[in-house]
Amino acid sequence: MNRTDAAETAADLAAEAALLEIAEELGLSDLLDRAEPFTLRQATDLAAVPAPGAAAYLGALVSAGLVEQAAQDEPYTPVADLADRRYRAGYLSWALNANRPYIDHAALFLRDPETAGKKYARDGRKVAVSSRWIGSRGFYPGVIQEITSGAPRRIVDLGAGAGGLLVRLLRDLPDSTGLALDLSAAACDEALRAARRAGVADRLDVVHRSIESIADDPAPVRGADVVHAGFVLHDVVARPDVLDEVLRACRESLAEGGRMIVTDAVPYVPDPRERAFSALFSYLHASSMEVNLPPTEVWHEAFRRAGFTDVSSTPLQMPGSRVFQAAG
Repeated sequence: MNRTDAAETAADLAAEAALLEIAEELGLSDLLDRAEPFTLRQATDLAAVPAPGAAAYLGALVSAGLVEQAAQDEPYTPVADLADRRYRAGYLSWALNANRPYIDHAALFLRDPETAGKKYARDGRKVAVSSRWIGSRGFYPGVIQEITSGAPRRIVDLGAGAGGLLVRLLRDLPDSTGLALDLSAAACDEALRAARRAGVADRLDVVHRSIESIADDPAPVRGADVVHAGFVLHDVVARPDVLDEVLRACRESLAEGGRMIVTDAVPYVPDPRERAFSALFSYLHASSMEVNLPPTEVWHEAFRRAGFTDVSSTPLQMPGSRVFQAAG
């Protein structure tokens, strides 16, 4: 963003978030991610829309400073800081779009959360996409560093969403295989598409199942060198017995020397850098999802109950987020 006035910066952020969400809906995000010149024909073919409409949209991206074009009819080139701008836009997308039902029906969720939860659900794809945008800078780098440090041959991601983390890992680790497990059918479909686009579909299995099912049937995690769970196990924390069974099943199914890596959030962090987004994240989970995020010490205790002996945690870039490692 080029301007420093807070109000104008907010205007830029809102516009960029909307334009980038349109790119996502048109299927053009991968084209922008390549950071290479592309033609109108490429965009038209990917989006499956008429050329005049694609040209108008790309013209808006040029005007907004998200892509560049040297001259009319020349190729388009994503700007150098597009990934950073999408990361910032991800917070807005997650807060206002992925959680739209909780905002639109806030009073009902406070009066009768059970009824509201049954009637109004989040769009799994919007949650997955906005989480991927935030994750690109907010937690993926730290998690990827932890996972790749051990050169794992088999990686399982519980609650994998749109598969962004696994796809990136399989790109970086050509000798590895992965399994993405998620309860959302829409997210599983998106993960399959992302794997095909990235050329790693032959090394990625996608399983449409709940994380809780691992307690009774741990087949998806059996033999894994790393089992990762990103912002999903907090949904199970309200049922400590189920959480214990899932964690124990993962520990017992890991390959020798394997690790469990959990990316999640702790509640209402007072640090000035984290406090605002941490407050929203904590409040929405408690008021609309009936999930009270556990503090760090509760996570550590849960891992130890499951039999892990070596447990640690580290803050990540996304406000309130932490990466927990458990082994032994």
